[in-house]
Amino acid sequence: SSGINAEYGINNEAIDLISIAREEAMVMRQDLDLHILKHDAFGKGLMKKCKMSPDAFIQTALQFAYFKNQGKFSLTYESSMTRLFRSGRTETVRSCSSESCAFVKAMVDGKPAEECKALMTAAVERHTTLFKESMCGLGVDRHMFCLYVVSKYLGEESPFLQEVLSEPWRLSTSQTPYGQGTHTDVRKFPDRISAGGGFGPVADDGYGVSYIIAGEDNIFFHVSCKNAYPTTNSKKFAGDIKEAMSDIRKLFGV
Repeated sequence: SSGINAEYGINNEAIDLISIAREEAMVMRQDLDLHILKHDAFGKGLMKKCKMSPDAFIQTALQFAYFKNQGKFSLTYESSMTRLFRSGRTETVRSCSSESCAFVKAMVDGKPAEECKALMTAAVERHTTLFKESMCGLGVDRHMFCLYVVSKYLGEESPFLQEVLSEPWRLSTSQTPYGQGTHTDVRKFPDRISAGGGFGPVADDGYGVSYIIAGEDNIFFHVSCKNAYPTTNSKKFAGDIKEAMSDIRKLFGV
């Protein structure tokens, strides 16, 4: 059947606002530096052979890669779902832990392999615990945000909340689920594999990393940053991710 054309009445003020929004969007688009990495050297199949959670494995590798790229650690955001609760949405997993930092430092300092493997295992186990706690409502960030909203409602100033909530997330990450329908099953339809989508950085001098675990042997990383900041480069960071993943594989000899 033929469709019906919808007609909209837009006044001059709305037209001007649309034009301004378009110009601002164009500026932001030009400032976006995006690189997509198809990591096919190994995927979750190898991670499971190491008896590790694929997400925790990748998050620990991202900490290693970020240190390679920036020479320091930064506050890291990973989203987790809170579907166990009615109207639950997300909670924050603070992926940069004491355990992950200890592992990265050991790798950078060239510590013995057995020591590095033990620290990697500890980092993965810690991240798995943090993720489970966040899913069960035991995270801290949504609670702190609620306290912030209440403090504004009561007109109370909280230096603690202002400081905590103003800290920049220089590494913002999230895993996107791949198989959301029968027509995207990688095992049945290997020719339909998709890189999916990503998002931009949260901090001006930070990175945004969205990753998709596609089947047993492929992981897509969407790495983004801003062109305006010379300290970040999405292609360079993607290379660091690839190198970090390879270093961990060699560490476990698989």
